[in-house]
Order: sequence, then structure tokens, then C-alpha cells
Amino acid sequence: MDCSGKNIVVLGLGRSGQAAARLACARGATVTVCDSGDPDRLAGAASNLKGEGIDVVIGEQAEKLEQCPQVVILSPGIDESWPISAQFAESGAEMIGEMEFAYRFWNGEIVGITGTNGKTTTTELVAAFLNAGGIETEPAGNHGKPFSELIIESTKSTTATLEISSFQLENIVDFTPNVAVWLNFAPDHLDRYTSLEAYRNAKLRLFENAGSETVIVHRTGEQVPTGDSRTITFNAFDDGADYSFDGTHIRGASGETLELAATRLRGRHNVENLMAAWAAADSRGVSVEAVRSAAAAYQPPRHRNEFTAEVAGREFFNDSKATNLHALESSLRGCSEKVVLIAGGKEKGLPFVNLKETVASKVSHAFLIGQIGPNVADVWGESVPCTVAPDLESAVSGAFEASTTGQSILFSPGTSSFDMFSGYEERGDAFRDAVEALKKSI
Repeated sequence: MDCSGKNIVVLGLGRSGQAAARLACARGATVTVCDSGDPDRLAGAASNLKGEGIDVVIGEQAEKLEQCPQVVILSPGIDESWPISAQFAESGAEMIGEMEFAYRFWNGEIVGITGTNGKTTTTELVAAFLNAGGIETEPAGNHGKPFSELIIESTKSTTATLEISSFQLENIVDFTPNVAVWLNFAPDHLDRYTSLEAYRNAKLRLFENAGSETVIVHRTGEQVPTGDSRTITFNAFDDGADYSFDGTHIRGASGETLELAATRLRGRHNVENLMAAWAAADSRGVSVEAVRSAAAAYQPPRHRNEFTAEVAGREFFNDSKATNLHALESSLRGCSEKVVLIAGGKEKGLPFVNLKETVASKVSHAFLIGQIGPNVADVWGESVPCTVAPDLESAVSGAFEASTTGQSILFSPGTSSFDMFSGYEERGDAFRDAVEALKKSI
């Protein structure tokens, strides 16, 4: 893409917006970044970009920007219905996302990973497996560095391993990964999308350009348009896929096996993350020995079914990253015995009633917090004892009292955290703190 002399506007001053602005500026464009957020919060980032010769407009002034750019780059999460976005679109500017913009400057291969859940773990595993096999890469995109930042740094990476959200796929044009990974699909972000179909259609744009060499997809999950691509399937719950699981070992397409106990990952949902990552690495020629070595060394991300502590014979697990029902259901389905569950948080239109059967079979008592706590208690109360807790600390102590020696207590909210916390990380840290406080009091 030739940016020389072009007027480019970047919408959004988050990390992706900053990276896109720097990349555009480095390639000769005149760049303006605008963000209508709190000027005090944005002041530091704005000052840094201005020092690099990039114009920045923040606060109320961003809504009044009068320019006629040739290209507008939307940061992930920026809605095209935002008045200034619509204004630029009507003026005839090319509207693309940061992922598409960076793609136009990338000369290597791409492994692109999307799905409602498991993207971060799978992306990290793919990067670990590829590096172990001598293919230099690092995780980027929705996790780690923005794609544009990876290009600015001119790293030695020959392959970009990208976690890709639905928001990032909304504004692609030519973006096509060499390996496309579709992990799963479930209701989420219904506070952003007008319907479940709209959310699904955004994710399906990963396959829109039909140029991927390999597509890796869950065998009995959502049907996706694989076209003429080589298709590899995985499933940890049923037989018949190219990658399967017998309860202790993952069997790959070639018949080689990977022992789950040799890794730090637990739960069948993590087994499927391992399967998808192994399939991606195998498609690029990485040996099973390299995969085994990297899988054994891999440290899972925090807040994803993370063992927290043992208190008086009860094990506590932190799955704060479970911000939707599919993630919660996956955690529960991975439990071999009934657990005491702590769930709840922000109301975002998710149908908790759909989990009644799973909760009845996997949960002995549910403690419910946050905005949706009372409603979920009403829905699940016919199937399992439910207690509405006023805060996370009360839920932890109540769950301990309701549990028995040898039982696990699982914190898997099933929704986002923004009614009580700044994000799932703060929520997960608060859970860990509550468990530590409980441990000291016993």
C-alpha cells in the first residue's frame, strides 16, 4: 500500500490505533488520530504521538473533526455507526480496520485464530509450537502486540500468529491468513451486535476471501465455508475428528500422541486449544517432538481455569476470563465431579437458561454475584441450590462453607465484569485475594 502523501485518519487512541498511526506516518502519510474519550485519560498517549509528528484530536473536538481523508482506519471496537465514522464513509473515504491496514505491509505467512473462547491460549500455543519448530513468530493481533506494531518493529518473525476478534474482522477487505483456525462459536457481545447472526457473520469474514491453504475447525461445531482449503478437524468430546482425545492422550492426524498430564493445561476446552494449535503447527511442518517439548514448557495465561489455592482440602480455580456462557459451559463440562460454582456479573443479554441442564449435572451449589445474580438464581434455582452474594468475598466464603472436603470451587462468571470491576483481570485478582484472605482465616 502506498501511503505517501495520503491523508489518513485513525479512529481510536488505544494501542491498536497508536500502532496504526505510527505505521501510516512511517510510510509517508499525513496522520490524524481522533478519540472522543476522556481527555485526561488520553493525554499521555496523545502527547507521545504529537511528539512524533502525528496530529491528535481528543474529547468533544473529535466529534467535530472536519477533514476529507482518503483512508480511515478504525481501531477494534470502533463502531461504524459513530457519527464521525458515518461522516467519513459518506465522503467516500476507504474504511478499513487496523488488521487490514497492517496486512497490506506484511510479507510473511499468517496463522489467524478466531472463536468465541480459547483464542488467547491457542494463539500463545501456536506461537510456542512454531518457535520450537524453528519458525520465528510471536503472538499479536487481539493478544499481545497489534499487528501494525509487529511490522513497525521489523522483527525477525517470518510468520504472524494472530488472535483475531470479531471487531477486527468487521473491516477487512483483502486480509487472508495462510492458516485459518475457527475454534468455536457461542453467544457473546450481544451488547454490541444487533443479533447473534450479526456476531457470527462478523467472525465468518475470516473465510471471506477464500484463499487460506489450511482451515482448522471443530468437527461438530459451527459449519464454516472452507472452500478448496485443506480442512483439519478436532474434537475432544467425540471420536471421528482428525485430532481426538481418549481422556489422557491427544491423538494427532498422523497417529502420534500428546499426553495431557505432561502439560500444565487442564479441562477438555484446553485440550481442544492444544489440538487446534498442534494442527496449525503440523500444517507448517513442525515435528511432534517440538510440539511435545513446547507444550510441556507452556505456562497458561492467568485467569483461565487457573489453580488458585487449596484451602482445607478444597481446590479453588480462577476462570475469570470466562466472559460468556460458552466459556462457562466448557469449564463445567471439563469437571469430572460436581463443583461449587461462583458465577455472575454484568447483564449483557446472555441466555443463562440454556445452561440449566449442564449446571444441574455439574454443580452442587451456585453462588451468584453482580448485576445478573438475582435473575440467574431465579433461572437456575429449580435445578440447583442458588445463593445470591452481595460481593465476591461473600461468594468465596459462602462457597467454602457449602463445599465438602475434596470438592473443587470454580469461579467462572459466564459474563463480563464491568458492573463491578475494570475487567476480567481485576476480577480474577480480586478472587485470588478473597481466596488468600479465606485461607488465612481458617
